[in-house]
Formats: sequence, structure tokens, C-alpha cells
Amino acid sequence: MSATESEKVNIQGELALQTLAMPKDTNANGDIFGGWLVSQMDLAAGIISKQVTKGRSATVAIENVTFLKPVSVGSTISCYGRVTKRGRTSVHIAVDVWTWHMLTETDGVKVAEGLFVFVAIDDNGKPRPLPAES
Repeated sequence: MSATESEKVNIQGELALQTLAMPKDTNANGDIFGGWLVSQMDLAAGIISKQVTKGRSATVAIENVTFLKPVSVGSTISCYGRVTKRGRTSVHIAVDVWTWHMLTETDGVKVAEGLFVFVAIDDNGKPRPLPAES
């Protein structure tokens, strides 16, 4: 996607994960399960957390997940994340999910948003301080 296209749909953050919504991930109505979408969001936030924490981290909270529109099979799912807060051992990451469906949409559609909290952990699973920002 070009910068002009991202400005057009007002995307914030960096692309952390992109995948395709498949038939196996649908509910009885034929829409993608919300749980599957949250799983993708958590993976995207985890990728950003790994970059920030420079090592292991764990999801400790998922806050304010909002589903804005249903996701249809065949849609490209793009998860964009951005750090909204850094603590001593934790990092808050906002994730927005956008979809593009080649057959039905020319512009991206924001379908979900949420806030994921991760804690940096050491080899024993105990919280550790975040490294200095680079």
C-alpha cells in the first residue's frame, strides 16, 4: 500500500502482521470468528512487544477490543500496531485491524481495534525492566 493509500484510510502505526481470512475461521453466519481476529491482534502486538522488549514478553491484559464490522472470507487482514505507553516492565500496544477484499472493497475498512499490555520477562518468567529506548 502506498503512503497516499494509507493516508486515505487513516492508518496509524506499523504493519505488524498480515494474513488471509479463510473459511475454516468462520462462525455459523459465515463471518470470521471474533476470537480468531483477537488471536491475530495478539500475535501482531507480540511482534511489536518483542521489538520493544528486546526479548521475551507475555500478554498480561487485553483491553477495550472493539469489533467495528464483520470480516468476510477472502479478506486480507492487516494488523497495525503502535506503542502507546511504556512502563518500567510493561508496554501498551494499540492494534487496529484493517481489511481489504479485492472483490468488494477498493478502500481499506477498519474492522477492529484493541489495546494489548505485555510485560517483559526473564528466563524464569519474572518481570524484567524494559531496555532503554533506542
